[in-house]
Amino acid sequence: MPLPSIIALDGPAASGKTTLGQRLAKELGYLFFDTGIMYRAVTWLALEHDVDVKDGALVTQLAQLAKIDIQPPSKADGRYNDVLVNGQDVTWELRGDSVDENVSIVSAYAETRKALSEKQRQIGLRGKVLMVGRDIGTVVLPEADLKIYLDASAEERAQRRYDELIARGESADYQDILHKMIERDRLDSTRAVAPLRPAEDAVIINSNQMDAEQVFAYVLELCRK
Repeated sequence: MPLPSIIALDGPAASGKTTLGQRLAKELGYLFFDTGIMYRAVTWLALEHDVDVKDGALVTQLAQLAKIDIQPPSKADGRYNDVLVNGQDVTWELRGDSVDENVSIVSAYAETRKALSEKQRQIGLRGKVLMVGRDIGTVVLPEADLKIYLDASAEERAQRRYDELIARGESADYQDILHKMIERDRLDSTRAVAPLRPAEDAVIINSNQMDAEQVFAYVLELCRK
């Protein structure tokens, strides 16, 4: 059986999508594409051109006009892909503090999401891509050959995030993380545009009782079937 040409990987925040997607894409030789990076790209572009990120109309116009592309990594510097904005490699610039502080504002605009979803779709239809997000199987690429919805309880995801922060030597409060996780889930699942939900034909994986290795092995087997 041939491998799926397009793999959609959706799920709530901190469910392990990125870790799973990066490893799976590397194993299969596919392009790894976390769609959240496109919202970072538009945020960076707005900040670079002194566009007020609170002006939804201008931000959307930027998103519509910008040429944003995701390519396989061209450098062995830890990146999982190249992010090009109007031909410029901005892969690492998108991880700056100013982008972190403003990307949630940009990603909330319905028309911006619509513009970027079309760009995401164009990249996905090239094939040999593993696309990660919250609406890939339902909105961006409903024709994906394999759709996976990776889930876990809010408590489990908060505990994982807490353990990760503590392991890095950072301070963390479990209850605060849990509260923010629950609120993020509520916003993602109730938004008017592309709410978070599994596609009808998605394979739903609840990882509460699974570690990262078990999830990877299970999904890899799904790909090979």
